Amino acid sequence: MSILNVENVSHDFGGRTILNNASFRLLNGEHIGLVGANGEGKSTFLNIITGKIAPDEGKIEWCKRITTGYLDQHTALKPGQTIYEVLQSAFQHYFDLEQEMLGMYEKMAEVDADEMTQLLEEVGEIQEILDHVGFYMIDVKIKEVAGGLGLNDIGLDKLVTDLSGGQRSKVLLTKLLLENPMILILDEPTNYLDEQHIYWLTQFLKNYENAFILVSHDIPFLNNVTNIIYALEDGTLSRYKGDYDYYLQQVELKKKQQESAYKKQQKEIADMEDFIARNKARVATRNMASSRQKKLDKMEILSKPKEKIKPIFEFKEARTPGKVLFECEDLVIGYETPLTSPLNLSFERNKKVAIKGVNGLGKTTLLKTLIGIQKPFDGTVIKDRFVELGFFKQEEAAPHKTAHQYLWDLYPDRTNGEIRSMLAKCGLTTDHIESLMKVLSGGENAKARLCAIMNQEANVLVLDEPTNHLDVDAKDSLQKALKEYKGAVILVSHEPEFYLPIVDEVINLEECSTKII
Repeated sequence: MSILNVENVSHDFGGRTILNNASFRLLNGEHIGLVGANGEGKSTFLNIITGKIAPDEGKIEWCKRITTGYLDQHTALKPGQTIYEVLQSAFQHYFDLEQEMLGMYEKMAEVDADEMTQLLEEVGEIQEILDHVGFYMIDVKIKEVAGGLGLNDIGLDKLVTDLSGGQRSKVLLTKLLLENPMILILDEPTNYLDEQHIYWLTQFLKNYENAFILVSHDIPFLNNVTNIIYALEDGTLSRYKGDYDYYLQQVELKKKQQESAYKKQQKEIADMEDFIARNKARVATRNMASSRQKKLDKMEILSKPKEKIKPIFEFKEARTPGKVLFECEDLVIGYETPLTSPLNLSFERNKKVAIKGVNGLGKTTLLKTLIGIQKPFDGTVIKDRFVELGFFKQEEAAPHKTAHQYLWDLYPDRTNGEIRSMLAKCGLTTDHIESLMKVLSGGENAKARLCAIMNQEANVLVLDEPTNHLDVDAKDSLQKALKEYKGAVILVSHEPEFYLPIVDEVINLEECSTKII
């Protein structure tokens, strides 16, 4: 049964063609992975099918009485609520039904026999609905799903305004899963999840009976939970029945076939042109040359297969610092309350270190304390005076600047051509370069910010979740660049397959947290 049909949809945004006559279908029970490079338009496509954006052309048809739940990259929480209140709102419809039923019970004291019969029937229908959905077990269900994504550890009575960005994303995802819609639409759900919570979500989605559409650059996650891949490239959607690895095999096969067909045709064209040139002037062979020319004129010329634009990251090294870059003596990080027990850590030059741990333990706070943005709650951090930093933040706002202006403000001595070349090296096209940072996709925005860091000299790179939003090619390029970089790297990441081939040491912040994990 078809749940969603998208036919011949086209859409332009900011002078760029995002979708060009694209078609898509979603069948009952399909677990779809929507893949494509940064900026190809995956989030735009999701916004179109959910009605947030109207396409320029084409038709979108959902089956009747469908319920959808959409988690996008920019969903926000209302301030003033606790985590529990947000999660409880997933069942608001059933709480409303309960209130309606209680109101009917109150009316029963004042009605005649006929009205009583009608009220009893309506009360019975509502009670049956509430029993069917397990309404009286809602608290148990909330704690089960919240526990799977780590919210019970934070405390369900905590105000959402006091949460980190990653924790807020967990709350939104938990609420969506509790709503149990017929169709789940998830845009990068693992970006702010830790390893154990990604595992829990993987098991949840593998066993999910309904359909879902998932955008993710987490390849192991995609392979585990999807059975259909839709690839978005140059405005066109292509369907592959299988997981992400199967999709890659088919793409490689298709590429080889196209290259073979192109080379074969080019040889055929060259042979025909050579024959025509040698024979068109001779009376005896003029007709044969003319015939070949007509055949050549009618030939549909194949285009040379395009090479994907792959970013190239390469970090510049500064002068050699002292042996110990950061010396932490009984360091306690935190704000109003401590987040850790005393830490005694040394970060040495040229060493590459990953910091892991569940969200909310203070990984970002530790980075900020090391480099001096945040004061220690207690203890000291001694920084070598020759440290030159390159710091990548999880999120950074430059809403009213284009990518071009953002970089030029940081490097005013460079020429226009040099700025464009720097951004192009990171995989950004002219369209991206001239777009506002706020309208770029998460991955394009991250590439522009990585570009800013890789063009400054640094002997320590401090990177806070640099792979969030990055596509597969960009992740591979960043991993290669960090391996080759001769300076020190201090990296926070939730992707062990990314950081383990790079680092010399992994610090697990859970081992020194003051929180109950």
